[in-house]
Amino acid sequence: MKRYFDNDMLKHSVSVCPMMQVEGYWVRPGMFDLNGATELPIGINFTIHTHGGTSCELLLFHKGEEEPYAVIPFPESYKIGDVYSMIVYDLDVETFEYAYRIDGEYDPSKGLLFDKKNILLDPYAKAVAGQRTWGKKRKGIYHARVVKDVFDWGDLPQSRRKMNDLIIYEMHVRGFTQHETSGVEQKGTFAGVMEKIPYLKELGVNAVELMPIFEFDETINAREVNGKELLEYWGYNTVSYFSPNTSYAAKDVAHKEGLELKTMIKALHEHGIEVILDVVFNHTAEGDEHGPTFSFKGIDNNIYYILSSDGKYYNFSGCGNTLNCNQPIVQQMILECLRYWTINYRIDGFRFDLASILGRNEYGEPMDHPPLLQTLACDPILRNVKLIAEAWDAGGMYQVGSFPASQRWAEWNGRYRDAVRSFLKGDFWESWNAAWSFAGSGDLYGGYYGGHNDRYAGYDSCVNFITCHDGFTMYDLYSYNEKHNEANGWNNTDGSNDNRSWNCGIEGETDDPEVLKLRFRMIRNACATLMCSRGTPMFLMGDEFGHTKRGNNNSYCQDNDISWLNWDNLEKNKNLFEFFKFMIAYRKKHPAIRKTIKEAECGMEPIRLHDVNPDIVNLPKDAKTFSISFAGFDEEKQEDDLVYMTVNAFWEEVQIRLPDLHGYGDWYLTADTYGDEVGDYCYEENEEKLIEGSYLMRPRTVAIFTGHKRHELVDMNE
Repeated sequence: MKRYFDNDMLKHSVSVCPMMQVEGYWVRPGMFDLNGATELPIGINFTIHTHGGTSCELLLFHKGEEEPYAVIPFPESYKIGDVYSMIVYDLDVETFEYAYRIDGEYDPSKGLLFDKKNILLDPYAKAVAGQRTWGKKRKGIYHARVVKDVFDWGDLPQSRRKMNDLIIYEMHVRGFTQHETSGVEQKGTFAGVMEKIPYLKELGVNAVELMPIFEFDETINAREVNGKELLEYWGYNTVSYFSPNTSYAAKDVAHKEGLELKTMIKALHEHGIEVILDVVFNHTAEGDEHGPTFSFKGIDNNIYYILSSDGKYYNFSGCGNTLNCNQPIVQQMILECLRYWTINYRIDGFRFDLASILGRNEYGEPMDHPPLLQTLACDPILRNVKLIAEAWDAGGMYQVGSFPASQRWAEWNGRYRDAVRSFLKGDFWESWNAAWSFAGSGDLYGGYYGGHNDRYAGYDSCVNFITCHDGFTMYDLYSYNEKHNEANGWNNTDGSNDNRSWNCGIEGETDDPEVLKLRFRMIRNACATLMCSRGTPMFLMGDEFGHTKRGNNNSYCQDNDISWLNWDNLEKNKNLFEFFKFMIAYRKKHPAIRKTIKEAECGMEPIRLHDVNPDIVNLPKDAKTFSISFAGFDEEKQEDDLVYMTVNAFWEEVQIRLPDLHGYGDWYLTADTYGDEVGDYCYEENEEKLIEGSYLMRPRTVAIFTGHKRHELVDMNE
């Protein structure tokens, strides 16, 4: 058996702490402050901690086998406090997998579930074995692999792009390219996403928010409905927080599972696209008392989960258990996890699923100043990383506009989604909420509005969205009045009933040209308002070319063409794609939309809401039509940046007036979602239409006007 007695490091280690043999393996005390399994020049360092456990064994497995070929107990002298640590010599990371067994008291009423027969996955595992092929149920228990975290990231610096400069594209890795029409070689994988980078560049987004890519088991609740297999497709049942999902990798490369993901991230960064991960620290895949025990339950159940006094699981996540996020040990794990992904995968941001749970204490009660949120907000490694909260949970806590540590955290703006959806379809009593939302939700987050400049600019706190993975697509938002989740197998009882959608006159698919014309106009309205709202815009993959989930607003289990993007729609709905491209580019060109800049020379305020008469700024509570203006001096272009958006949610024509620029310049029509006589909806700068004084807004239409100095532009009204 090879031994590194000629290694200077080993000689030094032997002189400090001699090796010993345990079960035929040479071992020595390890590095107690290095959690997980780590390759060292002299061997593999294994470190794990348990508060209630009384002994611990390391199990070694040959790749793909269920019975261990070696069981190495941690000597009692290899324990400091609650931490076991041991270096094992002569292990090749490419030939073995590992797990643990921990003994201790078994008393569910106290929340103690120790059982020496349970084989446990390392909570700090950097790679999980046993589930390589998507949809194929794993055999037996989870094993971990040791990863060599070595990758050449080049000299590209960390992104310093501000939140309000992002345009976020929410993406499911598998669903993005799995459909046969995607045209990629490696469908449904990280490599498949790389093949589509030219498409993302053409679209113009500069950030992708990936739905969960931490190791999860899509087969955990597999079932069959009407002859179709349903899986946990979305990935919100985390198995391992430090491991990338192996079935998203196109190639099986043993200890290098993260290589393909890192290559994808590097390629996205090289094209100016940031990567945000959707992370699930509110629950795990172990579920409630009826769920499996494969990791946290068997290591320290009463520490990792929020339990009642009789040992039952609180369920603020709606998924069976709730992670005890503000317990110091769990806090440390979450912080180390985010640091690991930031350092080793160069992640640019994290979106926290059901983030209000992160603010609950060990009894499930909301905390005024949750230590975890403050720790993440102030951590030096995470200094430039975006932190985005889904500021509610399944236990009824709703914190949109009041999420703790909000000066550092951003939020999914649920009010924006609800108010804008309602107003655009004609619920005029939502006009004030919609107006505030277009203006950056200053009432929720602070910031400049209507002549008032709060101390804290709120626009870095506000993520605006109309659609996301959870709910209707934009196409379905205007094709269905009701959800149609029958394919999920729950008799259409699952999913939200509050969709604020409108089918434009016919439920579901239709060939009626007038209905289709209206539907696509409504989608353009949603896109235009989203891109011309203060705050960070986010939209769901496929919205830009009319992806439909056939009315399913809870497609968590649909690993099929309900969820997968059908890329034939890109050609079919090319005009819609071109409109999205135009509006994304328009937002990038106009900093006054995104943030408060230097005061405009023409005298217009940075943000102002207007009635159909621009001089009237007090909107009726049931306004059917209103406008919002953005203004400032663009120092790069050395001229005013002036944008005026009018939203007519009324089903009749409305005449509006545009603000007087007092000789500075003129207003030009840049986009009108109704379209002109030749079917154009938007105009490049040298094609814009000169508008003199007033403009006729067609029914259910959004128009965008741009102010220019008086220089040569084509007057297309002539």
